[in-house]
Amino acid sequence: MNELYKTQVRNDLVSWFLEEKRDLPWRKTKDPYKIWVSEVMLQQTKVDTVIPYYERFISKYPSLESLAHAKEEELLKEWEGLGYYSRARNLQAGVKEVVESYGSVVPSTRKEISTLKGVGPYTAGAVLSIAYGVPEHAVDGNVMRVLSRLLLIKEDIAKPKTKKIFEEAVMELIDEDNPSAFNQGLMELGAVICTPTKPKCLLCPVRENCTAFFEGMQEQLPIKTINKKTKVHKMKAVVVEDDHGRILLEKRPSKGLLANMWQFPMIELPTATHTTEEVIEHDYGIEILKGEELIAFKHIFSHLVWEMESFEGKLLAEKELPTSCKWFSKEEIEILPMPVPVLKIWNTWKSIKK
Repeated sequence: MNELYKTQVRNDLVSWFLEEKRDLPWRKTKDPYKIWVSEVMLQQTKVDTVIPYYERFISKYPSLESLAHAKEEELLKEWEGLGYYSRARNLQAGVKEVVESYGSVVPSTRKEISTLKGVGPYTAGAVLSIAYGVPEHAVDGNVMRVLSRLLLIKEDIAKPKTKKIFEEAVMELIDEDNPSAFNQGLMELGAVICTPTKPKCLLCPVRENCTAFFEGMQEQLPIKTINKKTKVHKMKAVVVEDDHGRILLEKRPSKGLLANMWQFPMIELPTATHTTEEVIEHDYGIEILKGEELIAFKHIFSHLVWEMESFEGKLLAEKELPTSCKWFSKEEIEILPMPVPVLKIWNTWKSIKK
């Protein structure tokens, strides 16, 4: 890349971003903590979904200290529905490190900020460039897509080693006077114009310097290998009610998928030669009378799929509950953190019982 090319790209991109950027709540602050929160929420999640969560979250946890001292169950309830709950736990762990080790000041160098729990190369670069004005790369899927087309990079973006190519490209192109607008401009361009399919090339501010556009290859890039087939788990859940109107819930393990979230008694199918009721009796120490089917649906995680079935059950007898299980009133359940598939079942059950 010659200097004229780099100057044109950065000037066109920054000018476009400053004029056309979307009005988003995290763009109204330079507070590194709030930018950090927004970047974590935006991972794997659409902007429109994030906005109300971000606003509620910042209202409840306006400072590093308030988040550092929050109870995990309360934090997970605030995050409920966003998914990828390890993001919330890692964010809180990283914030605690800042409060305890950095005097509640988010580090302003890549070396230091990268040591924080949950802060990878992208989040580090985003916080440094947007909050502190440090010219650092922040390469995510949007940025790789834009640059693969702009610079005609044909390496497979699914391979981890490829990211280095894009990081180096950003550092060569970046506007050192305004790295915040440059990095956000790349992200914005990928989100609204240089989209995965049918890119809006006629509206692109850097079209005149886009190699893929002139080669007619914009829809063939970026190159990305297809992931392995997602594993499917057939799950069955039961909403069990006792004579006092209480509902039985089970807390998931403290590590792994949906850690520490609450769910209804759940089993994976098939259950060999045993009926669902027999498995529930064996695993949960209760006898139930199986009632109506509630809802069946498919819930997709990043690496697996739950094919969910659910039904209601009436408690007939209780032997000895596992330590992970507990009876709750309907009011108590409303303040517990539950994953989206469990919320679907709960809302269906409530609508039937009205």
